[in-house]
Parts: sequence; structure tokens; C-alpha cells
Amino acid sequence: MDTLLKTHNKLEFLHPHHGFAEKVSNLSSSKPQNLELRFGRRKSYVKWSKNGCVKASSSALLELVPETKKENLDFELPMYDPSKGLVVDLAVVGGGPAGLAVAQQVSEAGLSVCSIDPSPKLIWPNNYGVWVDEFESMDLLDCLDTTWSGAVVFIDDQSTKNLGRPYGRVNRKQLKSKMMQKCILNGVKFHQAKVIKVIHEESKSLLICNDGVTVQATVVLDATGFSRCLVQYDKPYNPGYQVAYGILAEVEEHPFDVNKMVFMDWRDSHLNNNMELKERNSRIPTFLYAMPFSSQRIFLEETSLVARPGLRMEDIQERMVARLRHLGIKVKSIEEDERCVIPMGGPLPVLPQRVVGIGGTAGMVHPSTGYMVARTLAAAPIVANSIVQYLGADRNLLGNELSAEVWKDLWPIERRRQREFFCFGMDILLKLDLQGTRRFFNAFFDLEPRYWHGFLSSRLFLPELIFFGLSLFSQASNTSRIEIMGKGTLPLVNMINNLLQDRD
Repeated sequence: MDTLLKTHNKLEFLHPHHGFAEKVSNLSSSKPQNLELRFGRRKSYVKWSKNGCVKASSSALLELVPETKKENLDFELPMYDPSKGLVVDLAVVGGGPAGLAVAQQVSEAGLSVCSIDPSPKLIWPNNYGVWVDEFESMDLLDCLDTTWSGAVVFIDDQSTKNLGRPYGRVNRKQLKSKMMQKCILNGVKFHQAKVIKVIHEESKSLLICNDGVTVQATVVLDATGFSRCLVQYDKPYNPGYQVAYGILAEVEEHPFDVNKMVFMDWRDSHLNNNMELKERNSRIPTFLYAMPFSSQRIFLEETSLVARPGLRMEDIQERMVARLRHLGIKVKSIEEDERCVIPMGGPLPVLPQRVVGIGGTAGMVHPSTGYMVARTLAAAPIVANSIVQYLGADRNLLGNELSAEVWKDLWPIERRRQREFFCFGMDILLKLDLQGTRRFFNAFFDLEPRYWHGFLSSRLFLPELIFFGLSLFSQASNTSRIEIMGKGTLPLVNMINNLLQDRD
């Protein structure tokens, strides 16, 4: 939901709506074309079955995709000089929001920082959506280019939830420019390369880059997202996957209120003419997430909340085509195209370990929702303050001891317990079909706002989460209660067992 594995030109690790995800986007302007039933370069995706019903072909879904156009920030970067052989205090691997936030804050304390990324000036390609109050608390309101007074959830054709919580889209160029400029002002150096190996010594680490340069650093931060290139795991990795396909498009018209964003649309009447697709959707449902910028410009994304294994991209696209046709949305041109796959849940990395992590590589995606942007940006000061505190003027902690303290601050026991509860929620959602999912969110969004606000924004901890769970259970219908008890018993036992085993 924040936005997934991309299959185009460049892998990024940022979720377009709420967090960081492994994604690829195609960005450019394109000449207006009417795309009522066709989106692109391949053959038409509309097929007719023997009984006359319209069928959408996944092989030719949304084909009007613009040619890739990478946009870079237009200013010079102070580059790292390897000839000096200096050991920097912190090397940040990855130039996404999380990595830059830590680099900015550590350098503000006067420590030396090197940011390593293959494309340090590239503007992030994802569409990020956040609750306005989350960015307000971090003094980042100037980095929202569009806000909506609230959001709407369509449970089905008869039931709608109006959420009185303002929502916004992140201006990714403004956010990156703001962070990069502060980094430059603080003396951060940049190195354009990819780290392929790290060698640890007692008091420093050597980062070997693909250009032959070695960067020496006292502390290494892996902020590369779901690549997990430096942070180590010691348990089998079997997450659920949130999968989505999105387009930023110019349309003739759309049926949505431009003052509200569409947080979830679980309606399935658009599949009535394709019973095979409707049956698939009833087993593993997808919903529409939409940001209407005007009556003729809108971001549309068809999303599978969580599944194991993840849905095929072609399946997601096929469902989107059917939905847009049913809604009467005729696409004239596509500005951006996004394919996303977000791993959710799964084990935490080895705690502690020499390399410090943040974001997707550190298991920070919300296991029940896919949210990560606000959560990770809020964690950046924790990581930065910890590095500054333990590195400090006296250099009283180095190597493994320093990293262990930073990991402890990033994943304290209350955060680990919170994550266990979120994984419990994911395990239940994995087992729900469309009707069960509708019943779940019908009860979820009827809760007191402090509960669903806190759950989505990772502000509730275990004692509050227990009351959240009890409140949700009492709010649910009898059918939903029986379903939760039947499908949630084993996940509940697993959660309790994991909580009992996890000790500081």
C-alpha cells in the first residue's frame, strides 16, 4: 500500500504510496491518445469469449507506456576523494529517503559521512502517499505537492467508509532536493558506485565498490531496501507479497471526488462479465488505490494487499483493465507506469550484526499494510542519534560493540513485539477471501480513529494493540468473529510463542 519487484529498467526500493518497495517506473510525457480499451504497444488486450463476454488479455494490458526518461537533480555534488585514504565516520549505502535522512542528521553533528549510490542525483521514481499528520510531525509538509481533505474506502457497492484523515502525495523531487541540499551543507561526500562487498576489521570496515574504489568507514549503514545486499539473515525468508500496478494518467473523465483520495476500493462488479477472473478475485482479492489530482488527471493503482506467493503482475493488470472499463475511465495518455512487489513480514535480520540497517533491509515494512515511508523517516533520527552518541568524541565504542548498540535502539523489545503483532495480522489477512477481507475492513474502519490511525502508522505498541484487537473483535460481525477465531488460532499461537522466546 505505501508501493512492489519491478521488471523494467531500474530497481528501486521504495513503495510509491506509503513506503519503500522494490519498484520500477517509466517516466515521460507522451502524446495524447484515446485508450478506452487499449493502453499500448502490443496488440489490443480485449478478447471476446464464445458467449460474447468481454475478456481482458493480461498479455497486452496497459500498453501505452511512455519511454523511460530518468530525471536527475540539477546541482553539483561534492564527490568522495579516494586518494586521500580517509576513514569516514559513516558510510551510507543507498540514496533513498532513509539513507539520506540518516546521512543528513549524522553530518549535522559534525561527523564525516559518505553516501554511496549508483545514481545519487536520480529523482526517486515512485509515487509516495502518506497521511498528512505523519509528515507534519516531521516538519515535511512543504514536501507534499497534493493533499486531500480525507479518504474513502469502498467496502462493496452498498457500503462506503469516509475517513476524515487528510492524505497527501509526496513531492519526491522536493523531498530529495531538500535532503540532498542539507547533506551538502553539512559536508557529506558522495560516491557514484555500487557496493559489491564489505570487509570488516576491528575498528573499521572496507566497502569494495564496482568501480574499484574502496571506501573506509567506522560505521556502515545498509539503506538499499529489499536487496539485503549487506545485512545478514539467518532464518528462512518466506514473506507475503504486496503486488501492484499503477499508472499516472490523463483521462477523459473519472467518477471520483477530487477532494478525497480512494484508499481502498474492494468492489468487484467490474468482473461480472468474466466469471473466471471474478472467481480468482474472490479467492485472492485486489483493490483500487487512486489519487485524483483533477477531473482529468489521476493516479490509479490496482493492488493485492498481501498474498503468498504474490499475484502475477499480468493478473493485476488484467483486473485493472476490467475495472477501468467498468468505471468508464478512458485513458488518453500515461505519464508514469509503476510495477511493484513489496515483501511483507518474514524474519528480522540477525540482531545484532556489524552492518547497521534501516528500511526494507532491516525488516521495517509494516507486515500488515506495506507502509514504510513515514515509519522509516521517523526511525532515521533514532539511528542517527545512536551513531552520534556511541561514536562520539571519545570513540568509546567501535566495531561490533557500536553496531550492537545502534541495532538495540532501532529494534527495542517494544518494537519487536509490535512487529510480531503486525505479522499476526498479516497471517490472518493471507487467509481471507474477498468477503472475509470486506468484513475485516468494515469492522477495522468502524473502530475509534485512534485505533486504526495508530495501527496504520505504527503508533500502537503491544498493550494498546491488545486493546485494538479486542475492540476489532467486538466490532466485527458474528461471521467475521468465527472466521477470525478459525483462521487466527494458529497465527495467534505462533505469535505468543515468538513473544515468549524473544527476550532482551
